Amino acid sequence: MSGNDDPPPTLEPRRYYDEYGREEWDRLEATLGGRLELEGTTTTLRRYLPDSGRILDAGGGAGRYAVWLGERGYDVTLVDLSERQCAIAREKVRERGLDGRVRVRRGDLRALPVKTDAFDAVVCTGGPLSHVVDDDERATALAELRRAGRPDAPVFVSVMGRLAVLQNLVRNPKYHEGMAEIVRTGSYTREFALGQTDDPGFTECHFFRAAELEAALESAGFDVEKLVGLEGVAANVGERLDDAEMAEGDEEGVREAVRELRTDPAVVDWSNHILAVARV
Repeated sequence: MSGNDDPPPTLEPRRYYDEYGREEWDRLEATLGGRLELEGTTTTLRRYLPDSGRILDAGGGAGRYAVWLGERGYDVTLVDLSERQCAIAREKVRERGLDGRVRVRRGDLRALPVKTDAFDAVVCTGGPLSHVVDDDERATALAELRRAGRPDAPVFVSVMGRLAVLQNLVRNPKYHEGMAEIVRTGSYTREFALGQTDDPGFTECHFFRAAELEAALESAGFDVEKLVGLEGVAANVGERLDDAEMAEGDEEGVREAVRELRTDPAVVDWSNHILAVARV
């Protein structure tokens, strides 16, 4: 247990992503797992988004999805808690000449600085809801996402999956004693992390089961239409596989297998990121 009353920077989400910097922009291209997350998310967005309109990118980080949406003609408002991530997003928006399409604001999922019923769709992808570890505060964040969207607007929420995390923890003996607690609660809090190690490698987080995410959305008043496992059968492996080890055509073979099984309930629950499509 750490003797320092102040948590390491990694444990506070805002500080973590301030320090993480440009890696948040890069991560969706840096590994096969990241590319599968990006493909699964954008494929789902294409299917369910309206043809045009105003989109809220809540917890949008460095702006990967905000830029993607702006390039497709949507008017986007990105809101993120990290000042550093907002700065990177503004830079990427300027680089692509999207200043008239994408607006970046600093703000909190639990108190979004936007008007009620203001958006034709709401995007909350990459796992920002997972960084709200308190149950009541997560409910508040979901209520804010619902408030922001107009009636019948599609809402896209992706979270970090619990089973994939547990599989990763098997590789790290310092967490073995606490794994059962993650099974029960799904929450990687400051108290839990510092009970396992003096040097936690990640920020506070709540890891979801698929059924838990669906139930939370329904409790917030959403109608859930689809659950998608973004990394699918490549969960965890895709993050560790060296691109140099793959021959030409290998990645496409993996992508095809992942596409075939993305909505299989078992595969959804095992994915690193679970994406829900819901309606206000």
